[in-house]
Amino acid sequence: MNYLNLIRWKNLLMIAIVQLLIKYALLEPFGVQTSLDTLGITLLILATICIAAAGNIINDIFDVETDSVNKPDKLIVGKSISEKTAYNLFIIFNVIGVGIGFYLSHLVDRNAFFSLFVIISVLLYVYASYLKQTLLIGNIVISVLVALTLIIVGVFELLPSTTSINQQTQLTFFKIIFDYAVFAFIINLLREMTKDLEDINGDHKTGMNTLPIAIGSERATKVVFALSFIPLFVVGQYVVNSLYKNQITVLYFLIFIIAPLLYISIKLFSASTKKDFHHISNVLKFVMLFGMLSLLLYKFTLL
Repeated sequence: MNYLNLIRWKNLLMIAIVQLLIKYALLEPFGVQTSLDTLGITLLILATICIAAAGNIINDIFDVETDSVNKPDKLIVGKSISEKTAYNLFIIFNVIGVGIGFYLSHLVDRNAFFSLFVIISVLLYVYASYLKQTLLIGNIVISVLVALTLIIVGVFELLPSTTSINQQTQLTFFKIIFDYAVFAFIINLLREMTKDLEDINGDHKTGMNTLPIAIGSERATKVVFALSFIPLFVVGQYVVNSLYKNQITVLYFLIFIIAPLLYISIKLFSASTKKDFHHISNVLKFVMLFGMLSLLLYKFTLL
């Protein structure tokens, strides 16, 4: 179980589910021309979660000192698993992920796509070793990488199959994937900033320069509170402009996305303790999950 917790298996499962939903709930039902068969999408998912697992491992390796303060009961590297073993697993997962990415790029006859896997792998290492300590840049970079786990499906599935005849259709569905990626970026950015508020004590001890450390916990909370209205406004506009004809879909968004987002804004207004921020972080993960699961309803919105 320690190894599963090290690679953050729940997060990896969410990545796999989202990529499967894009393939089988968004693209396939509408007969969109795609490039990957069942084996191909399986390999893409495997490559993505291997690289993500490697990123989680290297993050834990560099966070040993911080985690010993912030969450000593959940410390894995140096306690349940040695640092040497963790480094070996980091290398193994990276080699497998990048190797599969190399194969997939040749499979769709787009050799340049291989660079995506290399860039993501390198950025995850740079994030863990350096960017995480910098003001906001680390938060933005990791949120971009989360968004890329969605976009990469569009890149491999749609771009190689695009012709002059189906170009408009491919572009329409790529835009839908991109919109979901933007949603994932915003929610994850809020969650990263909330986690910085939760982990301020350990981060301060290890010399990190997160937003709460730079401007103070109270001011940082107000910033996150103000930013929390962005996804609320964006999703609200989307429901009003695109989903109003389908009552089931509207109800889903109201209950599982808009209501929790409103709850988060209310909680942020008065949040001040580590427990408060941990709770808000978990609710944001809930919003992310149900936002992605809304792909199952997409066929109803296009009827």
